[in-house]
Amino acid sequence: MKSFLLPFVLLALASSLASAFDPSPLQDICVAIDEPKSAVFVNGKFCKDPKLAKAGDFYFSVKMPGDTNNPVAARIDFAPYGQNQPHTHPRATEILVVLEGTLLVRFVTSNPNNTLISKVLNKGDVFVFPIGLIHFQFNIGKTNALAFAGMSSQNPGVITIADAVFGSNPPINPDFLAKAFQLDVKVVKDLQAKF
Repeated sequence: MKSFLLPFVLLALASSLASAFDPSPLQDICVAIDEPKSAVFVNGKFCKDPKLAKAGDFYFSVKMPGDTNNPVAARIDFAPYGQNQPHTHPRATEILVVLEGTLLVRFVTSNPNNTLISKVLNKGDVFVFPIGLIHFQFNIGKTNALAFAGMSSQNPGVITIADAVFGSNPPINPDFLAKAFQLDVKVVKDLQAKF
């Protein structure tokens, strides 16, 4: 009887493993809108009725510079020596293409190696940041830089490292952070006050 049950137990254990992924879209397009009264609710978003979609819903001019203080954007405008601070997308791989300027891009692999992967990108260069890894960009030029980012998920998520660690609500105990980052407790408290 035991030999008969063993395959079923193993099969049950193997098939009970969770599988998480980005679901396929429920319709071809979702033009996001703010007014839910005339919307269709799809994948957690309010979308314009697909029958009412127009070409203008999919068009955006990138001729004018954007806001360099914008924390989340598909178009990223970097002031000279500006940066996109260390962050991660827990549910998406990011692809970045540089249209103007020169960017230093970096990501760090996971434990135990924590290898820093680094590359200088110029106009026309493309770089991929693997899913879930901490990454950042820095404009090393004396002029503005422009890049576009695309994600492999409808809901990539973003965790900005400094905001998450020093700006959590409620705050993480400063003594714990001081020990973890080998900093003086006063420095940690000053950092938490900035967020």
